[in-house]
Amino acid sequence: MRRRIAADPGAPEDLAGLLGHVCRIAAGELTASGVGVSVMTADGTRSLSAASAPASERFEDLQFLVGEGPCLDAFGTRRPVLIADLSSYAMTRWPLYAPAAYEDGIRAVFAFPLQVGAARLGVMDVFRERPGPLTELQLGSALLMADIIVEALLDRQENRDRQGFTDELVWSVGNRAQLFQAQGMVMVQLGIPLSEAMARMRAHAFAENRRLDDIARDVVNRTLRFDQDAP
Repeated sequence: MRRRIAADPGAPEDLAGLLGHVCRIAAGELTASGVGVSVMTADGTRSLSAASAPASERFEDLQFLVGEGPCLDAFGTRRPVLIADLSSYAMTRWPLYAPAAYEDGIRAVFAFPLQVGAARLGVMDVFRERPGPLTELQLGSALLMADIIVEALLDRQENRDRQGFTDELVWSVGNRAQLFQAQGMVMVQLGIPLSEAMARMRAHAFAENRRLDDIARDVVNRTLRFDQDAP
């Protein structure tokens, strides 16, 4: 599935367009009526949204309008929220969101947090017009789609950082040395491979809306430790 998305010549280059493209592919893979994505900052503020169709975007927006729903719960708990029948206890769990979504034809909803380690980037929501759980294969596909979205977000963060370094003429040997030093420190703090340490730093930068070199400087200066932030 990653290759299919990466090799698609029609995939948009802008982030919102790319996320919408991935949502449409996910809806087909999961036999869903719609898929939506909300990109959020660390405090839960939504910074970007995308959906497979206008109706899905409406269901996504509704959660932030009423202040409740599977998206917000998945973001807060860092765990998937899987509601196979929206007419069940979800009506009391989300007394504003669930009845409104049900009235518009949604019968099941599944929310998957977008995260790397302790850094939360947002949530992917899957909407269905029929009640029933995801199959094991569909659940695996949903988790894969969530990973693909995370990769897209981190790639955009990396590109922004590189552009910033180029524009300001500060992507110097000293900056790279500091970045690699921070990467090694995070590796030791969490006991993870170097590549994952960099991914954790990029995710933290995205979630906090900061540049990667700022995160690296804080790690090297010991004002930021990743082992204290681990879930």
